[in-house]
Amino acid sequence: MKKILLSVLVAVIAIVSNGAFAASKHKPFILASKQAGALSTVTAQVSAKLTGAGFEIVGTYSPYATTNLIIVTNDALKQIAAKSEKGGFGAAQRVSITNHNNEIQVAYTNARYMAGVYRMEGDLGGIADLLENALGKVQEYGMDDAMDDDDLRDYHYMIGMEYFDDLHQLSRHKSYGDATAAVEKALAAGTMGITKVYRIDLPGKDETVFGVAMDGTKGAGDMQDDAYLMSEIDFKDVRSSAHLPYELLVSDHRVQALSARFRIAINFPDLSMMGANSFMNIMESPDAIKAALIQAAGDHWEKIQ
Repeated sequence: MKKILLSVLVAVIAIVSNGAFAASKHKPFILASKQAGALSTVTAQVSAKLTGAGFEIVGTYSPYATTNLIIVTNDALKQIAAKSEKGGFGAAQRVSITNHNNEIQVAYTNARYMAGVYRMEGDLGGIADLLENALGKVQEYGMDDAMDDDDLRDYHYMIGMEYFDDLHQLSRHKSYGDATAAVEKALAAGTMGITKVYRIDLPGKDETVFGVAMDGTKGAGDMQDDAYLMSEIDFKDVRSSAHLPYELLVSDHRVQALSARFRIAINFPDLSMMGANSFMNIMESPDAIKAALIQAAGDHWEKIQ
């Protein structure tokens, strides 16, 4: 009997040593394919595949000539987002089609990674599988060492920098309806060069996420400009274009946003603090983005009893 128990124990140790029980680890993005072709043609093909897989295209965005972005959601993703605290940040998945060195890269956000960093109620595995089945999967990328769900849910870049729940409070209104109306008005006017890419209303909940494009030439300059910021931080051979667009969240009567120190870091966790292509080169951007988003949120502070 002792020999049997010893054999079982050895087998269990071997299994654990081989990582069979290890938590799965993930990176921010998934490369679906690299191919030849025209950007517009591949974009149309990707759009057709996404709608064929049951996704709803809620917005498109071309931040610069070499890149097209398609933002999608579906009923399952919206339902999970509605059950999650500030789940609107995870209510969309972003797909990028990028021409880099005359090769078209198709990539998308890793839903399992996003489930962790946005602390969703569920791992979004079903969403990840749908995207993989529709577009393919070559590799996960965006960082050298992948992180497991526990690490993602407690992620921050370094001591003193924001976590997921350290949200910027941008404006406060009398009601959810007033808040969404104020955001719609400001985005339609292009306040501070910020315009709407998409809007997703969560079912059964007073919460809406807006995806926004930022043109610093009409706002606060380079430190609030999508194209410039990406030219500094998105420099590796496989592009992380699906970092864009940024989000505004209306939750009840408040308009909120993730700190740029968190929002940029979750998609570029290996970005160095100093040197070429580093956070130091964009150190003014978090404050510039926050100030611009306050204007895009209506810059209103209703006194709430």
